[in-house]
Amino acid sequence: MSDPVVLLDIDQRGIATVTLNRPEVNNAYNGDVIQGLIEALGTCGNNPAVRLVVIRGNGKHFQAGADLKWLKEIGKLSDEENVAVSRRTANAIRGLTNFPVPTVAMVHGGCFGGGVGIVAACDVVVASEDAIFAITEARWGVMAGIIVPHLNAAMGVRNVRRYALTCERFDAAKACEMGLVHTVCPTGGLDAAAEPVIEGLLLSAPEATRQTKEVALEWAGLAIGDDEFERLVVQHSAKRQSEEAVEGLTSFAERRNPSWYPEA
Repeated sequence: MSDPVVLLDIDQRGIATVTLNRPEVNNAYNGDVIQGLIEALGTCGNNPAVRLVVIRGNGKHFQAGADLKWLKEIGKLSDEENVAVSRRTANAIRGLTNFPVPTVAMVHGGCFGGGVGIVAACDVVVASEDAIFAITEARWGVMAGIIVPHLNAAMGVRNVRRYALTCERFDAAKACEMGLVHTVCPTGGLDAAAEPVIEGLLLSAPEATRQTKEVALEWAGLAIGDDEFERLVVQHSAKRQSEEAVEGLTSFAERRNPSWYPEA
């Protein structure tokens, strides 16, 4: 029997570690990973002993975005099924953003697409110098709609308008400069770099921390209403079923430029 694609460990101090566990595909997410993340957060949320949640990736990379083979397959499903997939994905990000205890992302290696969304949804982000980021959805003819509000809040709309449109990669230092990352540490030094952050969070009063986070999200415009949430879900789903998405994902599989690229 294979290992779960999302691992959960809760230690005696109330530190819950959620580990993305598809290292063979650089922790690219599919339906199982989305469901595993939702279930892990649900378990933590129902456990009053949990004081904070750490999210990290197993293997060489934190998270490589969507599994593009899976993305291509679900694009063939019915409208209703596609909306359901987008809703689960959005619920995972919204659940992480609104999680009542502090969340800490520990990032190494590649962090692309939805992985950047996970990072933006967390309260504190520590990245090692080898971390590379990219918001890659538009390159494949899909869109990052359900994570854009979180990206805007984390790294600023001007930066989102560049990096989500060009799909350029940027390093940990640039991510820190933009505000997406709080601390950059030497490669291999994530645990040591995160230790003072974790100690600070454990020293803060739990209820005061929860209320402070709640107010911060509300006044940042991240307490997204149900109507706005559903609009993002439907838009995200529809784009995945578009002709551009079919061509973008096919061009990736065939290792060629997409048809919209004007060759010289």
